[in-house]
Amino acid sequence: MARPEKIRLGDLLVQQKLISQEQLATALEKQKASGRKLGRVLVESAFVTEDEISGAIARQLDIPLLDLRQIHVRPETVRLLPEQLARRFRAVVVELKDEKVRVAMADPTDLFAYDEIVNHLKREVDVSVANEGSLAQFIDLIYRRSDEINELARNLTDEIGEDVIDFGTLAATQNTEEAPVVRLLQSVFEDAIQVRASDIHVEPQEKSLQIRFRVDGVLSMATEADRKIGPALIQRLKLMADLDIAERRLPQDGRFVIRLKKRAVDVRMSTLPVQFGESAVLRLLTHGGVTSLTELGMPPSQLARIQALIHRPHGLILVTGPTGSGKTTTLYAALADLNTRERKLLTVEDPVEYRLPGVNQVQVNDRIELTFARALRAFLRQDPDVILVGEMRDSETALIALRAALTGHLVLSTLHTNDAPSAAARLLDMGAPPFLLSTSLAGVVAQRLVRRLCPVCSETAALEPRERVWLKTELTAGLDEGLLKRARGCSHCNHTGYQGRSGIYELLEIDAELASLLNRGDTSGFRAAAQSHLRGQTLRDEAVRMLREGETSVAEAMRVTHQVDE
Repeated sequence: MARPEKIRLGDLLVQQKLISQEQLATALEKQKASGRKLGRVLVESAFVTEDEISGAIARQLDIPLLDLRQIHVRPETVRLLPEQLARRFRAVVVELKDEKVRVAMADPTDLFAYDEIVNHLKREVDVSVANEGSLAQFIDLIYRRSDEINELARNLTDEIGEDVIDFGTLAATQNTEEAPVVRLLQSVFEDAIQVRASDIHVEPQEKSLQIRFRVDGVLSMATEADRKIGPALIQRLKLMADLDIAERRLPQDGRFVIRLKKRAVDVRMSTLPVQFGESAVLRLLTHGGVTSLTELGMPPSQLARIQALIHRPHGLILVTGPTGSGKTTTLYAALADLNTRERKLLTVEDPVEYRLPGVNQVQVNDRIELTFARALRAFLRQDPDVILVGEMRDSETALIALRAALTGHLVLSTLHTNDAPSAAARLLDMGAPPFLLSTSLAGVVAQRLVRRLCPVCSETAALEPRERVWLKTELTAGLDEGLLKRARGCSHCNHTGYQGRSGIYELLEIDAELASLLNRGDTSGFRAAAQSHLRGQTLRDEAVRMLREGETSVAEAMRVTHQVDE
């Protein structure tokens, strides 16, 4: 392709009647005062959009206009151009074919940038134009910080050599921030936050150190480094979490707060001795504020019923589901709705995951025997209106919570069960007296988090045999198989096919019939009656609703509701 011609952007936009001569004059004055690029000034002045600028350049130069959200690009192809040059010249490599590359640029008329790119790539270059905003987002997604993490890991390996570093001494020096291990950890945390990871897993293997991120409930590899940097990372993390760095034989738990790009992140840390060293899992909790029930994405009918349930004056309300299903988020959303000056709210948690102004929150501390049960007893002498118990872990806690619900308090808690009907049986197994359970339990919410299909790359596809079997009843009920979508993967979703998650919920309210069955201790009768109450409103039904609306895939619906179906 020939070298692009030099054109004046302002004159081009006037020529194509996208802006007036007066608007151009105004923008040029602002540009002269600010020193910013003319295109940015025009967009910020609302004279023209980024898409209109890109389209005008593409028409003038007769080159393709690319939508970077719609194309699939191999990361190694993009990285033919280093991140520094990509950001400087607002350009990315999108295709490599033989010895020719296609480069998308925000401004193909920047001849200096074009010459520098050709000089670096040393290949024949075809140019396309791309929207500047989507190009910047594309660069963030593709480059992320993996290159920097890998480079810092290699540097740290060289720094450590075969000797053991005293990180206690390192932490006490004024230049701790400059230590390679600290820079590596900072890059790992920044990368995790950028991809919306909920957890970081640091795992020593026989020949390497794996660092993995859990994003939308699924683990993926972030980087793999030399295994000898593992002890350095774990020791530094222990120092940050105020743990015993000399203890490597027993699990430890701690927490610390870091600040990244003016954003506070609460980190819960758990260590575990494994075959090749110590493994650490870091749960990331951003201080973004607690949402309300209306923002959880519940269907309106479910939302109205749950809001009515939590505004009862007393009773026990349970939220159930496996680890990582969003139970705590739902409970805190309920607390946020209940948090008024007329109510006293108390919570006992292990650990305190979110901080709510106006709520008295207690952290369990087993070392001083501050247990769930002991805190609950003290709560009853604190004149509360609403009590949140982080988890029903033992029979003593369950009994005190049930009695509190019976004596005029609203009690919220979590329980690990597969579905709502199983919660009552679980409490009976924990030793709750049937008469107490039947008069105290008000309702159970079971939930899961379902990954949402990427809006850019999802596509329709034929069902696999196992998916057809799972859907057989819904297909006969009129579910249009031709509209079902599948995850494909693109740069917009980090090649996972999904972006973000939505909750699905089933709500079981305890009415007179169910309470009577509980009072008799009839668990099988209770389950049958509860399933009848939930007909058409189960977790599986909600997953199918998301399928009908094109929000998720059959494979994801099956994955999330698998245990419920068994």
